[in-house]
Parts: sequence; structure tokens; C-alpha cells
Amino acid sequence: MPPVIIGSFSDFEKFNGQELGASDYFQITQSQINLFAEATHDHQWIHTDPERAKAEGAFGNTIAHGYLTLSIVPFLWEQIVDVRNLKMMINYGIESLRFANPVLVDSEVRLVAKLKSIVNLRGTVKAEVEVKLEIKGEKKPAFSGVLIFLYHFNS
Repeated sequence: MPPVIIGSFSDFEKFNGQELGASDYFQITQSQINLFAEATHDHQWIHTDPERAKAEGAFGNTIAHGYLTLSIVPFLWEQIVDVRNLKMMINYGIESLRFANPVLVDSEVRLVAKLKSIVNLRGTVKAEVEVKLEIKGEKKPAFSGVLIFLYHFNS
């Protein structure tokens, strides 16, 4: 499904309280996990040692870092909403973030988003978006929470 196109506060406001959509599924590979471990200096064996994870781990394989799954949100968000006519966008915060289910290596995930609220603060648009990262074939999402974005649209 093509992304929802937003070019102004009034475009966004039409979706208040509604689901915005879902991204395509995206596979989390061991290579991505290893690169994230290198970038963040988090080499915990449950992420980076497949043999040990299979032998000793609680999940039967390596799992993605929780923050790796969170870090792919911008990529997946752009598949749901195409915000145009922007001066700037700022990631303002995350509320109620819960990592509910591990993402095993080679799992496919997708982002589902709903516009919880939107307000125009004297030209700065504050959007609160309920998100969950679904894991293909699993009932519980990898995580859920509320992302807060600040959008500064061109006049």
C-alpha cells in the first residue's frame, strides 16, 4: 500500500485517532545484528554468537538488540507516511515503550502506526503516534509505544 501523503497540519489532522497503515515486512539478519553490535559496542552473546545462542540461549537462536528494532523505525515509518513540505522534523520523544517479544534472527517485522493525537503549537505540529512492531507469525509485537514527532512545515 502506498504511503499516506501529508503536506500540512490539516492533512495530518484528518487522520487523528485513526490507523495510518503498516509498512512492508523487513527481515532482520545476523549481518545487521553484527553491524549494530559493532556500532553500539554491545556484543552480548545472545545477539552475536549463533552457536552459543543455540546451545545455551533461551530462544534457540540469536536475537536482535531491542534498540536495533527501534532504530529501523524511521525506515519503516517512511513506508507508512510520506511527509512533504517540511522545513524540519524532530524526534521529540518516546512514551510507554515496551519490548514485549524478542526478534529472532531472520524474522520479518513490520511497523503498524495509528495517529493518537495531533496539535498545532504556534506553527510546530506535535504528532503522537502509537506504534507496534509486529513479528510475522507471532501474536505479541516486538515492541509497542508512542512516538512523538515535531514537524515544522513550510508556509
